[in-house]
Amino acid sequence: MDTNLWLVVGLGNPGPDYAGNRHNVGQMVAAQLADRLAANFKRHKTAALVAEGRLAPGQPKLVLAKPTTFMNVSGGPVAALLRFYSLPVSRLIVVHDDLDLPFDTLKIKVAGGHGGHNGLRDIIAATGSNDFIRIRLGIGRPPGRQNAADFVLHDFAAAERNVLPNLIADASDAIELIATDGVVAAQQKFHSPS
Repeated sequence: MDTNLWLVVGLGNPGPDYAGNRHNVGQMVAAQLADRLAANFKRHKTAALVAEGRLAPGQPKLVLAKPTTFMNVSGGPVAALLRFYSLPVSRLIVVHDDLDLPFDTLKIKVAGGHGGHNGLRDIIAATGSNDFIRIRLGIGRPPGRQNAADFVLHDFAAAERNVLPNLIADASDAIELIATDGVVAAQQKFHSPS
């Protein structure tokens, strides 16, 4: 096992129809990290698109993955990727949307429950562990009586899209800092105030 290797999974739904949805913010972060590493996503036998690269020579290597399954069945590809790269679940960073955080809020969490997030629920079930790092990206609650499932499957509003690049950049920076300096350092620098 490469002790300087991290698996970063950006959760979302596959295909262009979902690309701008709130539910796909995790995949947006994975895409930005791939751009930073000048790495291209390629189809992988684990039902995921995968890009690999080092932060810098001698620095940690990131395996970036976007499952090609729908969000609610993300666990199979994640478990398969951990096996393929011979990584323990403690080297897994999952980037996902979070309804319980206000929009433009970032929280870093280690372990815990799924909080009603079906992608996390499936990853916990498939890996048999909840002991992985989560980058929780706040998308806020649906307005009025809008159903949460409908809300997450809509694109970000125009005003949100103006701010979204900053949230994606902060999440990408936080992941790089986790890989180089650890979770606590990243939490101290990037946790949004509650």
